[in-house]
Amino acid sequence: MKIKIFTTGGTIDKIYFDQKSEYQVGDPQAKGVLERANVVLDYEVESIVRKDSLDFTDEDREMIRQQVESTPSERVVVTHGTDTMIDTAKVLKNISGKTIVMTGSMYPAQFRDSDAVFNIGCAVTAVQILEPGVYIVMNGCIFKPHLVRKNVELNRFEEKII
Repeated sequence: MKIKIFTTGGTIDKIYFDQKSEYQVGDPQAKGVLERANVVLDYEVESIVRKDSLDFTDEDREMIRQQVESTPSERVVVTHGTDTMIDTAKVLKNISGKTIVMTGSMYPAQFRDSDAVFNIGCAVTAVQILEPGVYIVMNGCIFKPHLVRKNVELNRFEEKII
């Protein structure tokens, strides 16, 4: 089972530029995270977008959908900015025959205390065991996109109360 990992930017890939005194999306971090963790699964990482998810357009989301749909892999992880991850997950919901897990982080992967390593690890595990469909994996939990919300005050994802 080969896992395809698409990276799209977001906080997980952000780095700090001293000269500009700001964070910007840098190189994708997922591959390095998996290499440092000595992950021996059959996986491939491909960067398809390098943006803050707040800057995503409908065209970006459609391009992500096309990439996920066209990959021969039935197991797909998408790293994504947390602000609009749910929106993109909803665009992916009608892709059949694939298990798609979206994840991201509240802090850049390069931070020592980042949640990125844990979230990527959970996503890679989840994509191997879940039934086909679209899921969001954050904070040690697996969510369906229509049943989750980002709680900005508590800096976490949680089940949406309907």
